[in-house]
Amino acid sequence: PLLLYALNMGGRLLPVVVVCILTLLPHSLLGKPEEEGGAASSARLQRVKRGWVWNQFFVLEEYTGLDPLYIGKLHSDMDKGDGSIKYILNGEGAGTTFTIDDGTGDIHAIQRLDREVKAQYVLRAQARNRLTDRPLEPESQFIVKIQDINDNEPRFLDGPYQASVPEMSNIGTPVIQLTATDADDPAYGNSARVVYSILEGQPYFSVDAKTGVVRVSLADMDRETRENYTVVIQAKDMGGQLGGLAGTTTVNITLDDVNDNPPMFDQRLYQMSIPEVGPVGSVVGRIWARDRDVGVNAEMEYSIIDGDGRDTFDISTDPTNLFGIITVKRPLDFESKPSYTLKVEGANTHLDPALRHRGPFKDVTIVHVSVEDVDEPPLFDTPAYYVELSEDAEIGTVVKTVSARDPDAANNTVRYSIERSSDPEAFFYMEITSGALITVRSLDREEVGWHNITILAMEMSNPTQISSAQVAVRVLDVNDNPPSLTHYLEAYVCDSAKAGQLIQTVAAVDRDEPLAGQRFEFRLSPETVNNPNFTLRDNQDNTAGVLTRRGGWSQQDQTVFYLPIFISDGEQPVHTGTSTMTIRVCSCDHEGNVMSCNAEAYTLPASLSRGALIAILACIFVLLVMILLMLSLRTHRKKPFLCDEEENVHENIVRYDDEGGGEEDTEAFDIGAMWNPREAHHHPPGKVRQDMLPEIESLSRYVPQAIVGGVGGDSNVHGYVKRGKPFCFWGRGQEAGVSQQARLDDRVTESPFPYFFRTHRRAARRLHLVLSEKRRLQRR
Repeated sequence: PLLLYALNMGGRLLPVVVVCILTLLPHSLLGKPEEEGGAASSARLQRVKRGWVWNQFFVLEEYTGLDPLYIGKLHSDMDKGDGSIKYILNGEGAGTTFTIDDGTGDIHAIQRLDREVKAQYVLRAQARNRLTDRPLEPESQFIVKIQDINDNEPRFLDGPYQASVPEMSNIGTPVIQLTATDADDPAYGNSARVVYSILEGQPYFSVDAKTGVVRVSLADMDRETRENYTVVIQAKDMGGQLGGLAGTTTVNITLDDVNDNPPMFDQRLYQMSIPEVGPVGSVVGRIWARDRDVGVNAEMEYSIIDGDGRDTFDISTDPTNLFGIITVKRPLDFESKPSYTLKVEGANTHLDPALRHRGPFKDVTIVHVSVEDVDEPPLFDTPAYYVELSEDAEIGTVVKTVSARDPDAANNTVRYSIERSSDPEAFFYMEITSGALITVRSLDREEVGWHNITILAMEMSNPTQISSAQVAVRVLDVNDNPPSLTHYLEAYVCDSAKAGQLIQTVAAVDRDEPLAGQRFEFRLSPETVNNPNFTLRDNQDNTAGVLTRRGGWSQQDQTVFYLPIFISDGEQPVHTGTSTMTIRVCSCDHEGNVMSCNAEAYTLPASLSRGALIAILACIFVLLVMILLMLSLRTHRKKPFLCDEEENVHENIVRYDDEGGGEEDTEAFDIGAMWNPREAHHHPPGKVRQDMLPEIESLSRYVPQAIVGGVGGDSNVHGYVKRGKPFCFWGRGQEAGVSQQARLDDRVTESPFPYFFRTHRRAARRLHLVLSEKRRLQRR
């Protein structure tokens, strides 16, 4: 075996590293002594197998020296020590964690090794010729195992911890189990052997040194005294020996509540009050029995176990199950009983069987309830009255006498009245002081069968105190209505009908409602008992059949027959009625279907009379006339207002011009051109006034505003212009004056008459005549 020694570092000799040779040694190495001993062993030296003299190395972790850590030495039996062989290292950590001296085969660790990170490394080594790099040996594998040292303390992975235990638990009750882990090798000494101890939390809790279970070590711990505890637990390796590493954690322990405290009322006597008008269900007050426990352990149930108000008041628990709510169970009356006493018990609803010996878990208190006096409205002896009254009762009949009293000690006088909305037709009257309800109108069951009267009662001294009661009056029926047919009947008889043929079945109705039911009798009226045409058969079921007595009907003989039917009811007093049936003679086919009747009015719908049809037609006619009138007004066009007839204007001015005695005046214009402006352009040239300037196109802009106004300033033509101004051309809001005449003269010289004629025929014609008259007057 090859022994490798570690270097002496730090002044002390490190443990010896033993290299275990697991492979066979080379035969060359084993045969060398035999050659020295004699030739007897020479035969064994024929086959030589070269190989490594190592297979596994061991090294301690966490080396902290400055020099590389020597691991071991590799050597091949072919190595002669002349440096011709080089060693090569491959595998895990080769070149980074481990290095090899290629000449000597020495292996060193150049990085810090940690077993908890990696416990072993698998490497491969090979010897090669340094010059040719030819492998001299097959590559061989070896292992470097890292030996553990105690370099990791125990750790609690899930701390800090939260735990709980019921209060009042017995000693030894387990709370929580803790587990610490040590990363060191549990197979190497005591490095991973953990022991638990408690550093903080005594004397309330303890911990098992081997298992790490935290237990209760103090009996009867009370949550109401202290609820939370902090416990510090230590875990130490090396079996707890000196020099071992330790880790700690914190456990926060909470005591869970149990029902170990009975409830207690704050007061032994509660004083409460409520007005006497407090309705049933109204709250009188609240009480609370305090319980030091929490949650369901503090929930309460309240009950009234004794007292004179046990039947008048009730108590219930609010939704939180903590408070007791006292409510009114029956109506209160200060005058009857002004105060009550209640004995109330409050008890826990959830009990712990293990703690029953700490009970009883309930408490009792006294509640005194005072009833406050209130001015109350009058009180009827009953809130509703029922009366039956015959419909033939006489006016002034007393229907019912109601009674109400003042419930207060003052006992004020009460007066009565009817709420008018309950008797809008005023069938009844209420006597103010006595409370008698009296009829003032006749009753009719067929009109109103029930009368629901609201009676008001109020205190004489305080009208605001009002109460009411209902009086239901049922009107009883008497036989006061005659029977009649169910509806107005019209029937027909075919001209081919034979004697005894049923032509109609009739039924009767009576507005009365006898207790035994309706029973009607039908017969013909006395004057028509011997009717030769028809007869009546009573069917004994409140119906009757109309039958023919003969045949041979003809529309030429008679088209309509009237048959009076006499009906009587079976009540007392007996009432009778008569209804008349109209029977028409019609032509029918062989199946009895009506083909024609002479009375055409019979075929009209019952809902549309002849008068209504005439009224509808009249309305339609009036509507059509109005529409035509409106259309006529809209299409009508107003005729233009002229100053005068054109012929008269022309003729009057011409005669007026003749008085001036100028031939040129009559030739200054062409009458034909006035009537036909388009010919003005083609008219042969004639005499032209020498005192007139050439005509231009701008005159059309001035005529509506100033030209005619200027003419108005001439007194000689005033008569014509005065008539023409309101209906022809007019100035803008003012009378034409003399000041405008000068502007007229300037503008007229530029007036384009041919253009003007094309646009304003009538105005141009009249204007031309006026201007001619003006010139003649100026020449004079």
